[in-house]
Amino acid sequence: MATSMFAMLATCLAFLSLPQSAVSLGKTDTITWGGDTSRSNYETNHNLDPRTIASADFGNIWTAKLPGNFNGIGAEQVLSQPLVYTTGDGIQYVFVATTQNNLYKINAKTGDIVETRNIGVPFLTADLGNCNDIAPAVGVSGTGVIDPSTGYWYLTSKTYTDDFQSGNYSPSNSPGRQNGRYYFHAIDTADLSEAPNFPRPVHHTVFRNNQNRWLVAGDQHQRPALLQVGDFIYTGWASHCIQGGLEPNTVSGGGVWMSGGGLAYDGAGGLFFSTGNGYASQLPADGHPVPGRNPPTALEEAVVHMNVNSDGTMSPVDFFMPWEKTQLDGADKDLGTTPFQLLPSTFTCPNSRRVGVITGKSGKTYFLNVDNLGGYQQGANRLDAAIAVFQHENSVYSASGVMPLGNYIYVNVINYKTRVFQFSCKSNGDGAITEITTAAEKNAQALGVGHGTTTSLDGRAGSGLYWTTDVDGQDLRIYDATPPSDGSPLKLVRGFNIPGPGKFAKPAFGDSRAYVGARGALYAYGSPVNLPLNCTSPVAFPKTSVNGTSDALTINCTAIVATTVTAFNISGNPNFVLDSLPTVPFNVAVGKSFSFRARFSPVQIGPLSSDAVISTTNQVAGSASKTPVTLTGTANSATALFGIQPITVTFNSTIGAGPIQKSVFFINDGDAALNVTNVQFSTSSETGPWIQANTTGDGQQVAQFTFSNIPSTISGNSRQAVGITYNPPSAGNHVVFVKVTTDGGSKVLDVFGTTGSSPGALFEFQRADGTGWDQYTPGKNFTFGNVFPGQVLNLVMRITNNGSSTASPLGLTVSKPPFGVSGYLRAANSIDLAEGTQIPAGQSANATLFCAPPERQVNTPSTQAGAGWRINTNTDQGAVVLTFDCTAASPQVGPFVSSTSTSTTISASTTSSTSLTSSSTSTSSSSTQTGPTVAPTAGIYYSLGCFQDKSANRALTEVYTNKSMTPELCAAEAKRRTYNFMGLEYGQECWMGDILNTTKSPSLAQTKCNTACPGDNSTLCGAGSALQMYQVNSTLIVPKTNATSGVPLSCPSSDDTVWTATTGARFRIECGWDRSGGTSSAVTTATYEDCLNACAKTSGCGAVALKGKSCYLKTGTLGTEVRNDNIRGATLLTK
Repeated sequence: MATSMFAMLATCLAFLSLPQSAVSLGKTDTITWGGDTSRSNYETNHNLDPRTIASADFGNIWTAKLPGNFNGIGAEQVLSQPLVYTTGDGIQYVFVATTQNNLYKINAKTGDIVETRNIGVPFLTADLGNCNDIAPAVGVSGTGVIDPSTGYWYLTSKTYTDDFQSGNYSPSNSPGRQNGRYYFHAIDTADLSEAPNFPRPVHHTVFRNNQNRWLVAGDQHQRPALLQVGDFIYTGWASHCIQGGLEPNTVSGGGVWMSGGGLAYDGAGGLFFSTGNGYASQLPADGHPVPGRNPPTALEEAVVHMNVNSDGTMSPVDFFMPWEKTQLDGADKDLGTTPFQLLPSTFTCPNSRRVGVITGKSGKTYFLNVDNLGGYQQGANRLDAAIAVFQHENSVYSASGVMPLGNYIYVNVINYKTRVFQFSCKSNGDGAITEITTAAEKNAQALGVGHGTTTSLDGRAGSGLYWTTDVDGQDLRIYDATPPSDGSPLKLVRGFNIPGPGKFAKPAFGDSRAYVGARGALYAYGSPVNLPLNCTSPVAFPKTSVNGTSDALTINCTAIVATTVTAFNISGNPNFVLDSLPTVPFNVAVGKSFSFRARFSPVQIGPLSSDAVISTTNQVAGSASKTPVTLTGTANSATALFGIQPITVTFNSTIGAGPIQKSVFFINDGDAALNVTNVQFSTSSETGPWIQANTTGDGQQVAQFTFSNIPSTISGNSRQAVGITYNPPSAGNHVVFVKVTTDGGSKVLDVFGTTGSSPGALFEFQRADGTGWDQYTPGKNFTFGNVFPGQVLNLVMRITNNGSSTASPLGLTVSKPPFGVSGYLRAANSIDLAEGTQIPAGQSANATLFCAPPERQVNTPSTQAGAGWRINTNTDQGAVVLTFDCTAASPQVGPFVSSTSTSTTISASTTSSTSLTSSSTSTSSSSTQTGPTVAPTAGIYYSLGCFQDKSANRALTEVYTNKSMTPELCAAEAKRRTYNFMGLEYGQECWMGDILNTTKSPSLAQTKCNTACPGDNSTLCGAGSALQMYQVNSTLIVPKTNATSGVPLSCPSSDDTVWTATTGARFRIECGWDRSGGTSSAVTTATYEDCLNACAKTSGCGAVALKGKSCYLKTGTLGTEVRNDNIRGATLLTK
């Protein structure tokens, strides 16, 4: 991101001035993203029993439909995490904010919407160019925070200036990015009203650490979840996609977006966040190591530790940047695609007391020392000073799941399986991670797999669940958080389909319920039934030797409702047995009890658990048919028992990527100490032949692998992390088998490595005539050619990995398709060639674009549509913008003439009336033109010719530059800024203004404007000191004729004519049309002419709307024309 935005938006005074209330926090409430400010996403307080969730009774208990659909653009989306809060009435509610700036207060139990409020019209994605990550509107996308001391819900919303709050706009006629505004809200959770002195504007907030920089609301995006620290609220900011503000990309810095994750706080003055990529860097790639305690002034591609001062201000005190930071910048591989998470206290080692985790778009997971983040190139060989680094197959955009019950970490990799790690400590006191297993299910190829979340039942061992959302497949997946001891995949407990889930979603939790926001709805999951029996649970058995049997323990059950017991069963593994069971069926009255016994008979080592399931037929509706009783125990072995986890390790790398490190556990599950008697290596098979390792200072080296920290002994019931480093010198497939012999058994570890050469990227587009493919050439459009109204032409874009046969997969690190945009040239979907796509060597991946021009009149000029698709890859090619054009050709009927000439007089609002005459000639369809030409009259602009322009004497005053400039782009910008004239100069400059001074800027021969437009080399964009001039909105202010002198004005006969007032002011008559925007004041007039004369004499009046004898004089900024058959309108041309 080119712009760094991180600002405190509320002062201590503003917060302390808000009234305190008797509101308190409910035990099962969720008032901030992730449950607490550590952002570990581990939550224990929601009564989420895995036995209930695994039962058939758990499911979608209600769906709240959200009605927002601003001007028919589509259903609103929920991208900010819902919050769950118990208000003063003792009822728990879900609070939802949407991309269309609608707020909802929903009963958490019933799903009833009890309050709703709109806090402003939504900001449209159409004003963000080709940035369609959130479409079609932005609104509220960052998760707010609820202050339980006041009951206020703090959040930000993106909207427009007051001039557009009427909502009279659409994606094809949007207000413009410069009119975008952000507001900071304090919402009373009692009734969704605004707190006193709120909302606060954010636009043009000047930054404390740089008075020359300020927040431009239209350009910026507030995506991260808000953080409350005492009386202060902190917010993170970045640009939309990489579209920055006023600063050029030579200015260093990065944005804070984190895929919607939250700013973290450690409760002791430390605030943490991660940043995205930049284009400029203070730290060179060729080596300038910087200690973390000396943070540079620009912190892109970084984890940042800020100290929160007593006055709420912040000071940077530590940082971490990946060693290949400058390369990550060039490839658009943000480190800050995920938040920095502070792990629970169980993740600790002597040399790293506090640990944090982050994963970036490069696919690397970094485990960092929170108290010494690592700086830049502070590790060995100027690499990363991190506790551990793990390279995944693809990018990651979601926070990790964290489970302290076993110290597990879960990472959701795009288009690959979720990977599970276990954190441990080495014998030297350093931390280590080991890959344990994966989920069986792949995450979606399309960008959007959600943030990982874990829950447990009040922290009880064995009750952990891992929750994740996705945009494809089962959209809500719930796993048993404890990986199977045999290395098999995570057990999927339940899965549900949700229509239109949001990208990077995260379930929010209340009392025994989970809530997921989606397009147009909020989905609640829970169990609508109650248990009929209250039984002893959980039942914990004493430690028992494997293959032994414990003493029996008694389980007592009391009936809550009248019921009949029909069966007893054991679910799960066969390590428990039931005895002394009553004969079934038997009846149990309310309040009566019965009992049975259970024994622990383990057949495997470790902590074990199963359920005794009691089946019943109940006499009260709404009661569950099965009551689970949890049985737990730990099995031990008196002798040493050896194991390796995982038993297979796989590496994937690219030449030049540097060494990759992973680790495995050598495990002793026995009570006695284990002795390692022999370690053998083979590069052939699991059975040998065996070879000797080369002992180095880094460990034992075999082929391309180095093994470190191999133990000779392992204490009872403990494990030792063994490091494996893969660093091949050339491309190829590599393998080593490691046979470890101990007095507790033998195991063979399989290690595989694959290294590819650098991938290549070939971009091609299907030719419209079907004769083949056109390769991408910088500065040249891919074209659909002519497409007639009523036709739909589908063409394919193809990306090929044209590296060598040993090339690594080609990865799309950035992909912004023109999907969900206005216009008739678009991508067919946002899934094909999405970010995260991987293309193997020699293979291709495709996406379809289409051109579908709307119906139009015959014999009218052709129009052209354009679109851009920004792509970056894991090659050194850098980012490319693939541009496409399509000509909407009008059907031609009737005879054609060889040439026609037209002459039009155009009047503009100037200090003195100025007439400009423009002549144009169109040749017959059989003629041939060579070279660029003047763009014809089309749409919203009209050619005036070539005019002189000098820097000391400008013809027009405002400038907009674009390296892909076309007349259409310039006209669209001029229309957004409501200017009358535009001129194209030097190819890429678009000058705009309301007054064209032809005395200072005389007309020139058309041959003087001879520079082709860089975005369309078939048209002219002026030249040096020469403007190709156009009038904007010509169809609105170019009348057909002058009104007939002495003839009263009437509609419709006077429509589209010019009438001159007694003051000399000239108006265009507009029958049946009104003007939006502005300020109206009414006067009573007898005639149409009187109404116009009144406007001519009123300062600032620019238009009138006459209804009956009521004449409305309109001043201020006027918008577009609005059809109203009851109105006789007129627009001022000249005073």
